[in-house]
Amino acid sequence: MNTIMNTLNKKDTNTKTLRAILVDDEANCLKMLEWELSDRCPEVEIVKVCSTGKAGLMAIKEEQPDIVFLDIEMPYLNGFEVLELVPEVNFDVIFTTAYDKFAVRAFKSSATDYLLKPIDGDELKAAVDKVLENRKKNAPNTDVKFLLQQLEAAKNNKIKRIALPTFEGLTFVHIDDIIYCQSDNNYCHVNLKEGRKMLISKTLKEVEEMLNSDMFFRVHNSYFVNLKEVSNYVKADGGALIMTNGDEVRVSRSRKDRLMELLTN
Repeated sequence: MNTIMNTLNKKDTNTKTLRAILVDDEANCLKMLEWELSDRCPEVEIVKVCSTGKAGLMAIKEEQPDIVFLDIEMPYLNGFEVLELVPEVNFDVIFTTAYDKFAVRAFKSSATDYLLKPIDGDELKAAVDKVLENRKKNAPNTDVKFLLQQLEAAKNNKIKRIALPTFEGLTFVHIDDIIYCQSDNNYCHVNLKEGRKMLISKTLKEVEEMLNSDMFFRVHNSYFVNLKEVSNYVKADGGALIMTNGDEVRVSRSRKDRLMELLTN
């Protein structure tokens, strides 16, 4: 019996490939996150649970974790301030936060992982799986400096660059360079100026959320366009746009009136 138990324990230990630190000032949120991780993510070994930013900072320095689940809104030292005080962010970060439109927009435009509270088990599993997949590809850790820049830009509604996930890693693109985006199931084709094209691992809906500004408009279920890059509107065949690169983009009848308002104002 002891031999069997030892074998099972050894097997369980070997499955834990990510050493994690949890940082949150809300006890209930910490308990729920612990439970969800133990239930849904056997690869994660929780090495420290911290209820303050200061304790989290000390734990990061002492434990050298693989991944940190970090709450943003904490008294005295918030999640962003914790990362600014870490000498080198050589671990993956998954932020946990209550809804904040500026923070969420910054996360989306920087391709940084985050989880909205209350944390959903499926979303948590997906975030951890993404970390594991990136580690297999030797993908770089989250660019925290870029995220902080995006957060400040989002507050001032001045986000100018976004991080687009390709098969090779992240590509940073000026939003002014985007002509239009086209859906391809769970992927998206991004058409840029100078004939450049990218296939990214985001849906068109996710791209629309990232580019949440008056400059862009969803003209069709399959197309999301930069209004500044529209050359002509063609009435034939239900309506279409000719973009500055010469491509033709279909327009949905249900969105035609709103599109014309935006183009003529």
